[in-house]
Amino acid sequence: MKAWHFSETAYPYLPPEDEYPSIRVTLPNKHYDPVKGAALYDRYIDEWLIAEDEGMHIMLNEHHQTATCVDPAGPLMLAALARLSTKARLLILGNPIANRRQPVRVAEEMAMIDVLSKGRLEAGMVRGVPFEISPANSNPVRMNERFWEALDMIVTAWTSHDGPVSHEGRFFHHRNINVWPRCYQDPHPPIWVSTTSTGGARQVGGRGFVQATFLTGFEETRKIYESYREGWREAGRGADVPIDRLAYAAIVYVGDTEAEAHAGADKLLWYMRSNKVAPQFINPPGYVPVRANLALLRGAAFPHNPANGANVEVAIKSGLMMAGTPDQVYEQFKRHYDYVGGYGHLLIMGQAGFMEHDETVRGIRNFAREVLPRIREEFPDHAVSGQFGDVPPEPPVGTIPSSGEGQDAAQRSVGAA
Repeated sequence: MKAWHFSETAYPYLPPEDEYPSIRVTLPNKHYDPVKGAALYDRYIDEWLIAEDEGMHIMLNEHHQTATCVDPAGPLMLAALARLSTKARLLILGNPIANRRQPVRVAEEMAMIDVLSKGRLEAGMVRGVPFEISPANSNPVRMNERFWEALDMIVTAWTSHDGPVSHEGRFFHHRNINVWPRCYQDPHPPIWVSTTSTGGARQVGGRGFVQATFLTGFEETRKIYESYREGWREAGRGADVPIDRLAYAAIVYVGDTEAEAHAGADKLLWYMRSNKVAPQFINPPGYVPVRANLALLRGAAFPHNPANGANVEVAIKSGLMMAGTPDQVYEQFKRHYDYVGGYGHLLIMGQAGFMEHDETVRGIRNFAREVLPRIREEFPDHAVSGQFGDVPPEPPVGTIPSSGEGQDAAQRSVGAA
């Protein structure tokens, strides 16, 4: 089992929520203080390096024109971490390649970071969330097809070593592909894809990439992982799926006492509560298939997307959060792991909002020292996924906010919704 410390490098110092209609795309950047922002970058980098010192790996992502994630150029932050860190694996999840005009540039950036880190890169690719279609001046129609063609082109760029090659596809046309430097890892860095739909998971499994899903709780995660396994088997990869092909992202905070842990976990819920989004950015035309839009018009919800009212207890019972004493977090993790059939990576949202540096570090160290050794001993990397545990209790009374990053994750899928 590998554990990854994840921070979205948020900027939480915002005006009252009723003073702006959306935290994404349209919130004026006059509310950003570069001096405070510089200090935040320093502390977030320090926290990643502390996580490395504690035996964890490093994860980051990329979003655009939003205070929820002030990391609009993930490869730049990744390059800094590649030079500052020495042993942690470096996961970017990910590169929004359906919105990028030049997939070859992504191949170059990732190859350079792989060399700079001496082979520690894990290269994650994502379709991109709907809120970023407009700021990217992108077309939401056929984004899935663009995504897979861009990824195929990147793999071609990484694995062609005898001079220039060309790509003539439906969406991308490129001659003289001959990236320098070439990747440090052979044939290329591990590829991750995040998806929160069963259709997307089946495609990822068919290609054998690492599948990550975000804040999908119990039932949705189980369905997504089983679809991944079906895609894996249908592609002739064998009956069993190696445990390191599956990853789950949750909000995690470990305290010395339950009260301390829940207080920290409540601060982390800023990650979900803060994401106020104007309706025109939530579901741009063509982003999801017609069938899915018809279901939405009939009253269906995006996966794990109930109404407002998140609190720590509800988030824990839903499987979106693991918080408490070391023993409690271990049991919460084990229950989720067993129910969904296992996974090899726990992606930990361990910093968000107004959580202070010392609180973040305390959570990292408590998890790394008191929980992670037990998880590694009981759930080894060579295990096989697919054995389901008992059904969890009835769904809790209460809900998770539709305006939060849970919805952001729900719409990050690269497959059919």
